[in-house]
Amino acid sequence: MKLRHTRQREAVLEVLRSVHSHPTADWVYEVVKKTLPHISKGTVYRNLRMLCESGEVSELDFSGAMRRFEGRQESHYHFRCRRCGEVFDLDEPVNHDLDRRIAEQTGFEVAYHHLVFRGLCRDCRSKQPDQQ
Repeated sequence: MKLRHTRQREAVLEVLRSVHSHPTADWVYEVVKKTLPHISKGTVYRNLRMLCESGEVSELDFSGAMRRFEGRQESHYHFRCRRCGEVFDLDEPVNHDLDRRIAEQTGFEVAYHHLVFRGLCRDCRSKQPDQQ
């Protein structure tokens, strides 16, 4: 689906492509609002949905947490800190052989897989008292 480029949509897309974090829709709205002060939250949410549907951005749903968005579209894994909730991209090659193996074992047609590692990030680990 090819989207018509509007000033609002371009602003949302620019924000997502300019950060390495995985912001919430509310955060995107606050940043876009700085350049387009009259934009509504509904417009940002609608544009995020449309950009996801067109494949220009991704929506990350970490069950039970606020949904997050990202502009990075190549396949990659994530790490989510169980304490602070921060989400990080991992520079680990995606194991495409896993898709093939699961397809062979199940007969399913596997388009891709989504893998999230969970634990404590570096900052939260450094704040954790020694548990020895």
